[in-house]
Amino acid sequence: MASDFAVGFVELVGPSPVLQALVGGTAIALLNLFGASLILVWRDPSERALDGMLGFAAGVMLAAAFTSLIIPGIEQYSGGNPVPTLVGVAAGALFLDRTDALVPHAHYLLTGSRRTDAAGPGEDLPVSDERLAGVVLFVLAITLHNIPEGLAVGVGFGAAGGDPALIGGALSLMLAIGLQNIPEGLAVSVAAINAGLDRRLYAVVAGLRAGIVEIPLAVFGAVAVTVVEPMLPYAMGFAAGAMLFVISDEIIPETHRSGHERVATLGLMAGTIVMLYLDIALAG
Repeated sequence: MASDFAVGFVELVGPSPVLQALVGGTAIALLNLFGASLILVWRDPSERALDGMLGFAAGVMLAAAFTSLIIPGIEQYSGGNPVPTLVGVAAGALFLDRTDALVPHAHYLLTGSRRTDAAGPGEDLPVSDERLAGVVLFVLAITLHNIPEGLAVGVGFGAAGGDPALIGGALSLMLAIGLQNIPEGLAVSVAAINAGLDRRLYAVVAGLRAGIVEIPLAVFGAVAVTVVEPMLPYAMGFAAGAMLFVISDEIIPETHRSGHERVATLGLMAGTIVMLYLDIALAG
């Protein structure tokens, strides 16, 4: 049975999974912009607060990867056969691992200190101005990490096929990723300020970057699984694997770096609970 919210969404947007993915991608991009714009009013968020918020984002993504992607991929779209979805999980993690290796990590920008392993021993950053180079590398890294988010939203709507009875999972995934985009957007703006850029300017730049990346990927995910339906469990697994890689490789280590492990862990638990509630409430 579809929830009233799911029915209302279909009536408002229409039955096309591609159009629904476009709306979903736009929604998560706007929430990213909202998070980035918080720096205009919250000018100096503490590391403790940021670690708690990013922990919340990790919890949301962790639950969403299983409840909205892996489990439906196995149970609903593979007839109980776990192999296609798990192959997708492995492929998604491997893809993020390889692409992440091509872009130096940007932890040094968040901390205000340069990591010598970011560009490799003895290697120079690709831009002569180190401050500008840091921003460029950070945006590239975040862009790569947004790939699974936009793709997951598109795959979710494509999997539902416009059916109000199935679209609850896609909507909960959209809301979950949108929620976790808020602290991510704020973290990006804080990083830009550490690099010396203007708050207002970078809040706009961060929002545009989110829109450019996540909206087309959401549409691509919906089109891909609609046109080639047998690839659906692989695509769901791919998005989930990439999200899990980002959580484990980037978000959790970053939130535990400054001694705020307890706050970050409580944030992760809160995010997991919120996502599980959304999944049940919107699917019911």
